[in-house]
Amino acid sequence: MLATYPALAAWLDAIPHLRPLLVAAYILYLLWLTGWIMLQKREPVATLSWILSLAALPYLGLFIYYLLGPQKVKRQRLRRGRARSGMEHYSSVCPPDADCTELAKIAQATTGLAPTSATEVEWLVDGGATYTALLAAIAQARDHVHVEYYIFNPDHAGTALRDALVERAREGVRVRLLLDAVGSSALRRRFLQPLLDAGGEVAWFHPRQLLKPFKRPWLNMRTHRKLVVIDGRTAFTGGINITDEEDERRRPDAYRDLHMRLTGHVVRSLQLVFIEDWIYATAQPPERFAIAQLWPNDMPSRADGRIDAQVLVSGPDSAWETIHRLQVAAIHEARERVWLVTPYFVPGEAARMALTSAALGGLDVRLLVPKMSDSWFVTQAARSYFDELLQAGVKIYEYGPRMLHTKAFIADHNVCIVGSANFDHRSFRLNFELSMMLVDEDRVAALERILAAEFDASVRVHNDRSRSLWRHRVPEAFARLASPLL
Repeated sequence: MLATYPALAAWLDAIPHLRPLLVAAYILYLLWLTGWIMLQKREPVATLSWILSLAALPYLGLFIYYLLGPQKVKRQRLRRGRARSGMEHYSSVCPPDADCTELAKIAQATTGLAPTSATEVEWLVDGGATYTALLAAIAQARDHVHVEYYIFNPDHAGTALRDALVERAREGVRVRLLLDAVGSSALRRRFLQPLLDAGGEVAWFHPRQLLKPFKRPWLNMRTHRKLVVIDGRTAFTGGINITDEEDERRRPDAYRDLHMRLTGHVVRSLQLVFIEDWIYATAQPPERFAIAQLWPNDMPSRADGRIDAQVLVSGPDSAWETIHRLQVAAIHEARERVWLVTPYFVPGEAARMALTSAALGGLDVRLLVPKMSDSWFVTQAARSYFDELLQAGVKIYEYGPRMLHTKAFIADHNVCIVGSANFDHRSFRLNFELSMMLVDEDRVAALERILAAEFDASVRVHNDRSRSLWRHRVPEAFARLASPLL
Protein backbone atom coordinates (compact mmCIF):
# COMPACT_ATOMS: atom_id res chain seq x y z
CA MET A 1 0.00 0.00 0.00
CA LEU A 2 2.73 2.45 1.00
CA ALA A 3 4.64 1.72 -2.22
CA THR A 4 1.79 3.44 -4.04
CA TYR A 5 2.49 6.64 -2.10
CA PRO A 6 6.31 7.10 -1.91
CA ALA A 7 5.99 10.54 -0.32
CA LEU A 8 3.83 9.09 2.43
CA ALA A 9 6.27 6.22 2.94
CA ALA A 10 9.17 8.66 3.25
CA TRP A 11 7.25 10.76 5.76
CA LEU A 12 6.46 7.72 7.87
CA ASP A 13 10.11 6.66 7.81
CA ALA A 14 10.97 10.09 9.24
CA ILE A 15 8.64 9.60 12.20
CA PRO A 16 8.97 5.90 13.05
CA HIS A 17 7.40 6.35 16.49
CA LEU A 18 4.05 7.29 14.85
CA ARG A 19 4.05 4.53 12.30
CA PRO A 20 2.28 1.87 14.46
CA LEU A 21 -0.35 4.40 15.51
CA LEU A 22 -1.08 5.45 11.92
CA VAL A 23 -1.20 1.87 10.70
CA ALA A 24 -3.65 1.01 13.49
CA ALA A 25 -5.76 4.03 12.58
CA TYR A 26 -5.79 2.95 8.93
CA ILE A 27 -6.89 -0.56 9.88
CA LEU A 28 -9.70 0.87 12.01
CA TYR A 29 -10.68 3.11 9.07
CA LEU A 30 -10.89 0.07 6.76
CA LEU A 31 -12.92 -1.93 9.26
CA TRP A 32 -15.35 0.90 9.91
CA LEU A 33 -15.72 1.80 6.24
CA THR A 34 -16.16 -1.84 5.21
CA GLY A 35 -18.79 -2.43 7.85
CA TRP A 36 -20.69 0.72 6.91
CA ILE A 37 -20.72 -0.15 3.21
CA MET A 38 -21.65 -3.81 3.83
CA LEU A 39 -24.64 -2.80 5.95
CA GLN A 40 -26.07 -0.96 2.92
CA LYS A 41 -26.75 -4.46 1.48
CA ARG A 42 -26.15 -3.39 -2.12
CA GLU A 43 -25.15 -5.78 -4.90
CA PRO A 44 -21.85 -7.55 -4.09
CA VAL A 45 -20.10 -6.01 -7.12
CA ALA A 46 -21.06 -2.48 -6.06
CA THR A 47 -20.09 -3.17 -2.45
CA LEU A 48 -16.66 -4.50 -3.41
CA SER A 49 -16.11 -1.63 -5.86
CA TRP A 50 -16.75 0.94 -3.14
CA ILE A 51 -14.56 -0.84 -0.57
CA LEU A 52 -11.59 -1.30 -2.92
CA SER A 53 -11.82 2.21 -4.31
CA LEU A 54 -12.08 3.97 -0.97
CA ALA A 55 -9.44 1.78 0.67
CA ALA A 56 -6.94 3.51 -1.60
CA LEU A 57 -8.02 6.90 -0.25
CA PRO A 58 -7.31 6.88 3.48
CA TYR A 59 -9.83 9.00 5.41
CA LEU A 60 -10.66 11.05 2.31
CA GLY A 61 -12.63 8.02 1.12
CA LEU A 62 -14.86 8.27 4.18
CA PHE A 63 -15.80 11.83 3.25
CA ILE A 64 -16.42 10.87 -0.40
CA TYR A 65 -18.66 8.00 0.62
CA TYR A 66 -20.49 10.26 3.07
CA LEU A 67 -21.28 12.66 0.22
CA LEU A 68 -21.89 10.33 -2.72
CA GLY A 69 -22.26 6.79 -1.48
CA PRO A 70 -25.54 4.83 -1.50
CA GLN A 71 -27.88 6.09 1.18
CA LYS A 72 -31.02 4.62 2.67
CA VAL A 73 -33.62 7.30 3.07
CA LYS A 74 -35.19 5.97 6.25
CA ARG A 75 -36.36 9.21 7.82
CA GLN A 76 -37.42 10.55 4.43
CA ARG A 77 -39.28 7.32 3.67
CA LEU A 78 -41.34 7.80 6.83
CA ARG A 79 -42.12 11.40 5.89
CA ARG A 80 -43.21 10.35 2.41
CA GLY A 81 -45.39 7.64 3.93
CA ARG A 82 -47.09 10.19 6.16
CA ALA A 83 -47.55 12.43 3.13
CA ARG A 84 -49.55 9.73 1.39
CA SER A 85 -51.64 8.90 4.46
CA GLY A 86 -53.64 12.10 4.25
CA MET A 87 -54.72 11.52 0.65
CA GLU A 88 -54.77 7.77 0.18
CA HIS A 89 -58.49 7.77 -0.53
CA TYR A 90 -57.92 9.95 -3.59
CA SER A 91 -55.96 7.19 -5.30
CA SER A 92 -57.90 4.47 -7.09
CA VAL A 93 -57.92 1.01 -5.58
CA CYS A 94 -57.78 -2.18 -7.61
CA PRO A 95 -60.12 -4.70 -5.93
CA PRO A 96 -58.46 -8.00 -4.97
CA ASP A 97 -60.75 -9.91 -7.36
CA ALA A 98 -60.20 -7.51 -10.30
CA ASP A 99 -58.72 -8.84 -13.53
CA CYS A 100 -55.33 -7.15 -13.11
CA THR A 101 -52.31 -8.29 -15.08
CA GLU A 102 -49.22 -9.56 -13.28
CA LEU A 103 -47.38 -6.38 -14.28
CA ALA A 104 -50.14 -4.23 -12.78
CA LYS A 105 -50.11 -6.25 -9.57
CA ILE A 106 -46.33 -5.83 -9.25
CA ALA A 107 -46.64 -2.10 -9.85
CA GLN A 108 -49.37 -1.65 -7.26
CA ALA A 109 -47.57 -3.77 -4.67
CA THR A 110 -44.32 -1.79 -5.03
CA THR A 111 -45.70 1.75 -5.41
CA GLY A 112 -49.06 1.75 -3.63
CA LEU A 113 -50.60 3.23 -6.78
CA ALA A 114 -53.37 1.12 -8.29
CA PRO A 115 -53.95 0.52 -12.00
CA THR A 116 -55.90 3.35 -13.56
CA SER A 117 -56.86 4.66 -17.00
CA ALA A 118 -56.44 7.57 -19.37
CA THR A 119 -58.98 9.01 -21.75
CA GLU A 120 -56.30 10.59 -23.95
CA VAL A 121 -52.56 10.08 -24.41
CA GLU A 122 -50.75 12.28 -26.90
CA TRP A 123 -47.12 11.55 -27.81
CA LEU A 124 -45.02 14.71 -28.02
CA VAL A 125 -41.76 14.37 -29.95
CA ASP A 126 -38.98 16.83 -29.07
CA GLY A 127 -39.05 20.04 -27.07
CA GLY A 128 -40.77 22.23 -29.64
CA ALA A 129 -44.00 20.23 -29.64
CA THR A 130 -43.82 19.69 -25.88
CA TYR A 131 -43.28 23.33 -24.93
CA THR A 132 -46.02 24.50 -27.29
CA ALA A 133 -48.57 22.07 -25.84
CA LEU A 134 -47.46 22.74 -22.27
CA LEU A 135 -47.71 26.53 -22.52
CA ALA A 136 -51.12 26.27 -24.18
CA ALA A 137 -52.42 24.03 -21.39
CA ILE A 138 -51.03 26.28 -18.65
CA ALA A 139 -52.74 29.29 -20.23
CA GLN A 140 -56.08 27.49 -19.69
CA ALA A 141 -55.45 26.76 -16.00
CA ARG A 142 -58.16 28.01 -13.65
CA ASP A 143 -57.30 26.58 -10.22
CA HIS A 144 -53.74 25.31 -9.93
CA VAL A 145 -50.56 24.41 -11.81
CA HIS A 146 -48.11 21.96 -10.23
CA VAL A 147 -44.65 21.74 -11.82
CA GLU A 148 -41.72 19.44 -10.97
CA TYR A 149 -38.50 19.28 -13.00
CA TYR A 150 -34.95 18.05 -12.71
CA ILE A 151 -33.49 20.70 -15.06
CA PHE A 152 -35.08 24.14 -15.34
CA ASN A 153 -32.66 26.59 -16.98
CA PRO A 154 -32.97 30.40 -17.10
CA ASP A 155 -32.77 30.45 -20.90
CA HIS A 156 -35.45 31.06 -23.52
CA ALA A 157 -37.40 27.87 -22.67
CA GLY A 158 -37.19 28.51 -18.94
CA THR A 159 -38.15 32.16 -19.24
CA ALA A 160 -41.18 31.30 -21.37
CA LEU A 161 -42.43 28.80 -18.81
CA ARG A 162 -41.71 31.11 -15.87
CA ASP A 163 -43.62 33.95 -17.53
CA ALA A 164 -46.56 31.63 -18.23
CA LEU A 165 -46.63 30.64 -14.56
CA VAL A 166 -46.34 34.28 -13.47
CA GLU A 167 -49.31 35.23 -15.65
CA ARG A 168 -51.47 32.48 -14.14
CA ALA A 169 -50.39 33.31 -10.59
CA ARG A 170 -51.39 36.96 -11.09
CA GLU A 171 -54.84 35.73 -12.10
CA GLY A 172 -55.25 33.87 -8.82
CA VAL A 173 -54.19 30.40 -9.98
CA ARG A 174 -52.20 28.50 -7.33
CA VAL A 175 -48.73 27.79 -8.75
CA ARG A 176 -46.32 25.39 -7.09
CA LEU A 177 -42.87 24.89 -8.62
CA LEU A 178 -40.64 22.07 -7.31
CA LEU A 179 -37.08 21.95 -8.64
CA ASP A 180 -34.08 19.73 -8.08
CA ALA A 181 -31.33 21.66 -6.34
CA VAL A 182 -28.55 20.13 -8.45
CA GLY A 183 -30.23 19.82 -11.86
CA SER A 184 -31.62 23.37 -11.67
CA SER A 185 -28.60 24.93 -9.96
CA ALA A 186 -28.32 27.56 -12.71
CA LEU A 187 -31.45 29.28 -11.38
CA ARG A 188 -31.04 32.26 -9.11
CA ARG A 189 -33.58 33.94 -6.85
CA ARG A 190 -33.64 36.98 -9.14
CA PHE A 191 -34.96 34.79 -11.97
CA LEU A 192 -37.67 33.29 -9.73
CA GLN A 193 -38.59 36.56 -8.00
CA PRO A 194 -41.36 37.54 -10.49
CA LEU A 195 -43.11 34.24 -9.75
CA LEU A 196 -42.73 34.71 -5.99
CA ASP A 197 -44.01 38.29 -6.25
CA ALA A 198 -47.07 37.05 -8.16
CA GLY A 199 -47.93 34.64 -5.34
CA GLY A 200 -46.33 31.48 -6.70
CA GLU A 201 -44.54 29.00 -4.44
CA VAL A 202 -41.09 27.55 -5.11
CA ALA A 203 -39.46 24.61 -3.30
CA TRP A 204 -36.16 22.79 -3.72
CA PHE A 205 -35.74 19.02 -3.64
CA HIS A 206 -32.75 17.98 -1.49
CA PRO A 207 -31.11 21.41 -1.31
CA ARG A 208 -27.37 21.38 -1.02
CA GLN A 209 -26.28 21.51 2.65
CA LEU A 210 -22.50 21.21 2.49
CA LEU A 211 -22.06 23.87 5.15
CA LYS A 212 -24.40 22.26 7.67
CA PRO A 213 -22.46 19.95 10.02
CA PHE A 214 -23.85 16.49 10.71
CA LYS A 215 -26.40 16.91 7.90
CA ARG A 216 -25.92 14.65 4.88
CA PRO A 217 -26.33 16.75 1.73
CA TRP A 218 -28.06 14.03 -0.34
CA LEU A 219 -26.00 15.14 -3.35
CA ASN A 220 -26.42 11.80 -5.06
CA MET A 221 -30.20 11.52 -4.69
CA ARG A 222 -32.04 13.77 -7.09
CA THR A 223 -35.59 14.09 -8.33
CA HIS A 224 -35.19 13.24 -12.00
CA ARG A 225 -38.95 13.50 -12.54
CA LYS A 226 -40.59 15.72 -15.14
CA LEU A 227 -44.21 16.34 -14.20
CA VAL A 228 -46.84 19.04 -14.69
CA VAL A 229 -50.41 18.72 -13.39
CA ILE A 230 -52.99 21.35 -14.39
CA ASP A 231 -56.28 21.69 -12.50
CA GLY A 232 -56.12 18.00 -11.61
CA ARG A 233 -57.35 17.17 -15.12
CA THR A 234 -54.37 17.34 -17.48
CA ALA A 235 -50.83 16.12 -16.93
CA PHE A 236 -47.52 16.13 -18.81
CA THR A 237 -44.66 13.75 -18.13
CA GLY A 238 -41.81 12.03 -19.95
CA GLY A 239 -38.15 12.76 -20.53
CA ILE A 240 -38.00 16.44 -21.55
CA ASN A 241 -36.56 19.06 -19.20
CA ILE A 242 -37.00 22.83 -19.45
CA THR A 243 -33.93 23.98 -21.36
CA ASP A 244 -32.97 25.23 -24.81
CA GLU A 245 -30.83 22.10 -25.11
CA GLU A 246 -34.10 20.26 -25.76
CA ASP A 247 -35.62 22.77 -28.19
CA GLU A 248 -34.80 21.89 -31.79
CA ARG A 249 -36.34 25.19 -32.93
CA ARG A 250 -33.49 27.07 -31.28
CA ARG A 251 -30.62 24.59 -31.54
CA PRO A 252 -29.95 22.19 -34.42
CA ASP A 253 -28.08 19.93 -32.00
CA ALA A 254 -30.93 19.80 -29.47
CA TYR A 255 -31.61 16.50 -27.73
CA ARG A 256 -33.96 14.05 -29.43
CA ASP A 257 -36.60 13.28 -26.82
CA LEU A 258 -40.15 12.14 -26.05
CA HIS A 259 -42.90 13.41 -23.76
CA MET A 260 -46.64 12.85 -23.35
CA ARG A 261 -49.84 14.67 -22.51
CA LEU A 262 -52.47 12.74 -20.54
CA THR A 263 -56.05 13.26 -19.42
CA GLY A 264 -58.39 11.04 -17.45
CA HIS A 265 -58.36 9.24 -14.14
CA VAL A 266 -54.60 8.67 -14.33
CA VAL A 267 -54.09 12.36 -13.51
CA ARG A 268 -55.21 11.66 -9.94
CA SER A 269 -52.26 9.30 -9.45
CA LEU A 270 -49.87 11.82 -11.00
CA GLN A 271 -51.31 14.53 -8.76
CA LEU A 272 -50.61 12.31 -5.76
CA VAL A 273 -47.00 11.83 -6.90
CA PHE A 274 -46.44 15.57 -7.11
CA ILE A 275 -48.10 16.36 -3.78
CA GLU A 276 -46.08 13.66 -2.02
CA ASP A 277 -42.88 15.17 -3.40
CA TRP A 278 -44.02 18.69 -2.48
CA ILE A 279 -44.86 17.72 1.10
CA TYR A 280 -41.57 15.87 1.36
CA ALA A 281 -39.61 18.92 0.18
CA THR A 282 -41.54 21.53 2.20
CA ALA A 283 -42.72 19.58 5.29
CA GLN A 284 -46.17 21.14 4.85
CA PRO A 285 -49.01 19.19 6.51
CA PRO A 286 -50.81 16.68 4.24
CA GLU A 287 -54.19 17.97 5.40
CA ARG A 288 -53.61 21.15 3.42
CA PHE A 289 -53.87 19.15 0.18
CA ALA A 290 -56.95 17.07 0.95
CA ILE A 291 -59.21 19.62 -0.73
CA ALA A 292 -61.70 19.14 -3.52
CA GLN A 293 -60.05 21.59 -5.92
CA LEU A 294 -57.07 19.29 -6.29
CA TRP A 295 -59.20 16.21 -6.90
CA PRO A 296 -62.13 17.08 -9.22
CA ASN A 297 -65.21 14.96 -8.52
CA ASP A 298 -66.33 14.86 -12.15
CA MET A 299 -63.25 13.00 -13.38
CA PRO A 300 -64.00 9.81 -15.32
CA SER A 301 -63.72 6.65 -13.27
CA ARG A 302 -61.04 4.05 -13.83
CA ALA A 303 -63.57 1.87 -15.66
CA ASP A 304 -64.53 4.73 -18.00
CA GLY A 305 -61.04 5.25 -19.40
CA ARG A 306 -60.17 3.79 -22.77
CA ILE A 307 -56.46 3.31 -22.10
CA ASP A 308 -55.15 1.15 -19.27
CA ALA A 309 -52.44 3.10 -17.47
CA GLN A 310 -50.14 2.63 -14.51
CA VAL A 311 -47.98 5.27 -12.83
CA LEU A 312 -44.53 3.90 -11.96
CA VAL A 313 -42.43 5.69 -9.35
CA SER A 314 -39.11 4.60 -7.94
CA GLY A 315 -36.40 6.05 -5.75
CA PRO A 316 -34.09 5.41 -2.81
CA ASP A 317 -37.07 5.60 -0.45
CA SER A 318 -38.11 2.15 -1.73
CA ALA A 319 -36.07 -1.02 -2.02
CA TRP A 320 -38.23 -2.46 -4.82
CA GLU A 321 -36.72 -0.63 -7.84
CA THR A 322 -40.17 -0.59 -9.40
CA ILE A 323 -39.33 0.68 -12.89
CA HIS A 324 -36.37 -1.69 -13.19
CA ARG A 325 -38.47 -4.58 -11.90
CA LEU A 326 -41.36 -3.85 -14.28
CA GLN A 327 -39.14 -3.65 -17.34
CA VAL A 328 -37.42 -6.93 -16.52
CA ALA A 329 -40.79 -8.59 -15.84
CA ALA A 330 -42.19 -7.26 -19.14
CA ILE A 331 -39.18 -8.65 -21.02
CA HIS A 332 -39.77 -12.08 -19.50
CA GLU A 333 -43.48 -11.91 -20.42
CA ALA A 334 -42.85 -10.82 -24.01
CA ARG A 335 -43.53 -13.35 -26.76
CA GLU A 336 -42.73 -11.41 -29.95
CA ARG A 337 -40.55 -8.36 -29.42
CA VAL A 338 -38.75 -6.08 -26.99
CA TRP A 339 -37.66 -2.60 -28.09
CA LEU A 340 -35.57 -0.50 -25.72
CA VAL A 341 -34.52 3.12 -26.29
CA THR A 342 -32.32 4.79 -23.67
CA PRO A 343 -29.61 7.46 -23.58
CA TYR A 344 -27.72 5.66 -20.80
CA PHE A 345 -27.42 1.88 -20.95
CA VAL A 346 -25.70 0.26 -17.96
CA PRO A 347 -27.80 -2.84 -17.21
CA GLY A 348 -27.63 -4.94 -14.10
CA GLU A 349 -27.29 -8.70 -14.27
CA ALA A 350 -31.05 -9.33 -14.18
CA ALA A 351 -31.76 -6.93 -17.04
CA ARG A 352 -28.86 -8.20 -19.13
CA MET A 353 -29.96 -11.81 -18.67
CA ALA A 354 -33.54 -10.91 -19.57
CA LEU A 355 -32.53 -9.15 -22.79
CA THR A 356 -30.14 -11.86 -23.94
CA SER A 357 -32.60 -14.64 -23.04
CA ALA A 358 -35.33 -12.93 -25.07
CA ALA A 359 -33.01 -12.62 -28.08
CA LEU A 360 -31.77 -16.21 -27.74
CA GLY A 361 -35.43 -17.27 -27.66
CA GLY A 362 -36.03 -15.75 -31.09
CA LEU A 363 -37.75 -12.48 -30.10
CA ASP A 364 -37.15 -9.24 -32.00
CA VAL A 365 -34.95 -7.52 -29.42
CA ARG A 366 -33.68 -4.05 -30.34
CA LEU A 367 -31.60 -1.55 -28.42
CA LEU A 368 -31.23 2.09 -29.48
CA VAL A 369 -28.62 4.28 -27.78
CA PRO A 370 -26.86 7.51 -28.73
CA LYS A 371 -23.76 7.25 -30.88
CA MET A 372 -22.16 9.54 -28.31
CA SER A 373 -24.09 10.54 -25.20
CA ASP A 374 -23.36 13.63 -23.13
CA SER A 375 -21.30 11.39 -20.83
CA TRP A 376 -18.18 9.80 -22.36
CA PHE A 377 -17.90 7.48 -19.37
CA VAL A 378 -21.45 6.12 -19.73
CA THR A 379 -20.99 5.70 -23.49
CA GLN A 380 -17.93 3.53 -22.89
CA ALA A 381 -19.70 1.52 -20.20
CA ALA A 382 -22.66 0.87 -22.52
CA ARG A 383 -20.42 -0.34 -25.35
CA SER A 384 -18.76 -2.84 -23.04
CA TYR A 385 -22.00 -4.86 -23.13
CA PHE A 386 -22.38 -4.86 -26.91
CA ASP A 387 -20.39 -8.04 -27.66
CA GLU A 388 -22.52 -10.18 -25.37
CA LEU A 389 -25.78 -8.67 -26.61
CA LEU A 390 -24.82 -9.03 -30.27
CA GLN A 391 -23.79 -12.66 -29.81
CA ALA A 392 -27.22 -13.36 -28.28
CA GLY A 393 -28.96 -11.81 -31.28
CA VAL A 394 -29.88 -8.36 -29.93
CA LYS A 395 -30.03 -5.76 -32.71
CA ILE A 396 -28.15 -2.66 -31.54
CA TYR A 397 -28.46 0.77 -33.15
CA GLU A 398 -26.64 4.04 -32.48
CA TYR A 399 -28.48 7.32 -33.04
CA GLY A 400 -26.70 10.48 -34.15
CA PRO A 401 -25.61 13.18 -34.66
CA ARG A 402 -28.12 14.61 -32.15
CA MET A 403 -28.00 13.33 -28.60
CA LEU A 404 -30.76 10.77 -28.03
CA HIS A 405 -32.54 11.44 -24.72
CA THR A 406 -35.69 9.32 -25.21
CA LYS A 407 -36.50 6.70 -22.57
CA ALA A 408 -38.97 4.27 -24.14
CA PHE A 409 -39.72 0.57 -23.91
CA ILE A 410 -42.10 -1.64 -25.91
CA ALA A 411 -43.02 -5.26 -25.19
CA ASP A 412 -45.04 -7.08 -27.85
CA HIS A 413 -47.87 -4.97 -29.32
CA ASN A 414 -49.72 -3.76 -26.25
CA VAL A 415 -47.29 -2.71 -23.48
CA CYS A 416 -45.04 0.34 -23.37
CA ILE A 417 -43.17 2.24 -20.65
CA VAL A 418 -42.11 5.85 -21.22
CA GLY A 419 -40.81 8.38 -18.72
CA SER A 420 -37.76 9.82 -17.01
CA ALA A 421 -35.86 6.64 -16.08
CA ASN A 422 -32.74 5.63 -17.95
CA PHE A 423 -31.69 1.99 -18.19
CA ASP A 424 -28.83 2.30 -15.69
CA HIS A 425 -27.89 1.95 -12.03
CA ARG A 426 -28.49 5.61 -11.20
CA SER A 427 -32.08 5.66 -12.43
CA PHE A 428 -32.88 2.27 -10.97
CA ARG A 429 -31.48 2.94 -7.49
CA LEU A 430 -30.50 6.54 -6.77
CA ASN A 431 -32.79 8.96 -8.59
CA PHE A 432 -36.45 9.61 -7.86
CA GLU A 433 -37.97 8.62 -11.21
CA LEU A 434 -41.40 8.67 -12.85
CA SER A 435 -42.54 6.60 -15.82
CA MET A 436 -45.89 5.66 -17.34
CA MET A 437 -46.86 2.14 -18.31
CA LEU A 438 -49.63 1.97 -20.91
CA VAL A 439 -51.41 -1.21 -21.96
CA ASP A 440 -53.10 -0.25 -25.21
CA GLU A 441 -52.50 -1.44 -28.77
CA ASP A 442 -53.30 1.91 -30.41
CA ARG A 443 -50.89 3.91 -28.23
CA VAL A 444 -48.19 1.28 -28.63
CA ALA A 445 -48.70 1.32 -32.41
CA ALA A 446 -48.29 5.10 -32.44
CA LEU A 447 -45.13 4.81 -30.35
CA GLU A 448 -43.88 2.03 -32.63
CA ARG A 449 -44.09 4.36 -35.63
CA ILE A 450 -42.06 7.00 -33.78
CA LEU A 451 -39.37 4.55 -32.69
CA ALA A 452 -39.25 2.78 -36.06
CA ALA A 453 -38.32 6.12 -37.63
CA GLU A 454 -35.56 6.50 -35.04
CA PHE A 455 -34.19 3.05 -35.85
CA ASP A 456 -34.28 3.87 -39.58
CA ALA A 457 -32.28 7.06 -38.91
CA SER A 458 -29.66 5.17 -36.90
CA VAL A 459 -26.63 3.02 -37.71
CA ARG A 460 -26.77 -0.64 -36.83
CA VAL A 461 -23.85 -1.95 -34.76
CA HIS A 462 -22.10 -5.15 -35.75
CA ASN A 463 -19.32 -7.17 -34.16
CA ASP A 464 -16.06 -5.43 -34.99
CA ARG A 465 -12.99 -7.48 -34.10
CA SER A 466 -10.71 -4.76 -35.42
CA ARG A 467 -11.43 -2.34 -32.61
CA SER A 468 -8.29 -1.11 -30.90
CA LEU A 469 -7.40 -2.66 -27.56
CA TRP A 470 -6.22 0.59 -25.98
CA ARG A 471 -8.57 3.06 -27.69
CA HIS A 472 -11.76 1.03 -27.30
CA ARG A 473 -11.72 -2.19 -25.30
CA VAL A 474 -9.65 -1.06 -22.31
CA PRO A 475 -11.63 2.20 -21.72
CA GLU A 476 -14.88 0.25 -22.08
CA ALA A 477 -13.76 -2.39 -19.60
CA PHE A 478 -12.64 0.25 -17.11
CA ALA A 479 -15.93 2.17 -17.42
CA ARG A 480 -17.89 -1.02 -16.90
CA LEU A 481 -15.83 -1.90 -13.82
CA ALA A 482 -16.45 1.52 -12.27
CA SER A 483 -20.14 1.75 -13.29
CA PRO A 484 -21.46 0.41 -9.92
CA LEU A 485 -19.99 3.55 -8.32
CA LEU A 486 -22.11 5.86 -10.50
